[in-house]
Amino acid sequence: MMWNERLSFALNNSPGNGEIVVLFSGQERTLPNHHLGPQILDYYLVHYVLSGSGWCRAGDSRQMLGPGDAFFIFPDEISEYSSDALDPWHYCWVGFRGSLARSWVEKLGISVEQPIIRHTRRRPHEGLFRAIYSALKESGAPADERAGAYFRLLLAEWLVEHPTYEEPLNHLTEVERQIDKAIRWFTLQYAQPKSIAQLAKELGYHRTHFAKMFRHYIGMSPQAYLIKVRLEKAKKLLKQPLTIEQVAFNVGFTDALYFSRQFKKYYGLSPTRYRNDNRE
Repeated sequence: MMWNERLSFALNNSPGNGEIVVLFSGQERTLPNHHLGPQILDYYLVHYVLSGSGWCRAGDSRQMLGPGDAFFIFPDEISEYSSDALDPWHYCWVGFRGSLARSWVEKLGISVEQPIIRHTRRRPHEGLFRAIYSALKESGAPADERAGAYFRLLLAEWLVEHPTYEEPLNHLTEVERQIDKAIRWFTLQYAQPKSIAQLAKELGYHRTHFAKMFRHYIGMSPQAYLIKVRLEKAKKLLKQPLTIEQVAFNVGFTDALYFSRQFKKYYGLSPTRYRNDNRE
């Protein structure tokens, strides 16, 4: 699809209520001094400049924008922007909302006072804007999901190019990061047969040293922590129509009898008794 028309617009006819929802998309070859605002919107709006120049309000000042630049407009905030008199903008845009919309914008380092992402040498962005527009031009329910997926890719591209967002683990030491990786592995891969020695090796430690570090930070051995996670998962599965053997297997125990002994040791009653006491 070529954007040769002066103005193109596509509306999401079935917008959902998810984390990121694209409401509409379009492009325009603006006239000289094309001006919008002051205005207040009730959704987020991002423009991407394909060619030409202009300015947008950034806090109490105006900032010039050219090809490759993008500027964001926040809901419930006064916005204003205008294309140049001699070299007017050709830009495309996406309106969006969602429960994680503000979180994504903040990850990009964008704010009302600084709403601009400056261009870089990598420019897959125009293609993604086109893909969003094309998705919305299609009929049927998948249009909403496809447009949202392309928009997430667009945000991710900007995030890679402008890593202003501080990851939650940046304040941790290297050892704490490794312990955090181990905990995440225990939490997500508890049913896997991988040994503690294998995990320690993948993290770059001898099993003994890893166990010592883990106990120092967590207060129990890696093996004890893994059993704790498995048994907590087992409590939830015991409320499902599974046999005791199936529950044991699903949380990483190959021996149902050993599983039952461990469960009773932790909770003071057998898996069967726990299941009977917690039937709805």
